[in-house]
Amino acid sequence: MISKGSLEVISNIDFSEKGIPEREFEQFEFVNCTFSSVAGIEYTDCIFTDCNFSNAVLANCKMNDVTFNNCKLLGVNFSETKDFGFLVRFDNCILDYAIFDNKKLNKSSFSNCKIHNADFTQADLSKCKFYNCDFWDSVFVNTNAAGVDFTTSKNFTIDPVTNNIRKAKFLSSDLAGLLTKFDIIIK
Repeated sequence: MISKGSLEVISNIDFSEKGIPEREFEQFEFVNCTFSSVAGIEYTDCIFTDCNFSNAVLANCKMNDVTFNNCKLLGVNFSETKDFGFLVRFDNCILDYAIFDNKKLNKSSFSNCKIHNADFTQADLSKCKFYNCDFWDSVFVNTNAAGVDFTTSKNFTIDPVTNNIRKAKFLSSDLAGLLTKFDIIIK
């Protein structure tokens, strides 16, 4: 471990082979690490940079003020994490096939992320920040997206009948993503 300011730094470890030695981490930065399971582990004020969480198990994991920078999170089920204190930030991450089903994502942020085929069914995104994200083929069903600004994001299909999009912001050029259900042609 290396100390970097107030953060302890752990780097270049494949925890899928070695296992995680502790159950709680506060103010740690993980750099270029691989994880297959973080089940039951608590992370507070932690940063993950260039890490691979593809298909990692997150059952009963606590993520309170956790930042992911340039991480690969393919197929990760965030619905399994503890709800209390859940706050995450994603910057330049790949979140393809990620699951946020029934997750309250208040104050979480997504910036410059690829979020293809993700599941936001019944998620609360009402206080989420999205900047320059690609939602190709992601699922929004009974999702609370009230007040969310989608103006810098693209490739979303959100049914305004089955989702709360009150006061959400969209570019006029992206309105087709809200009208797909109606099978109309927009020119």
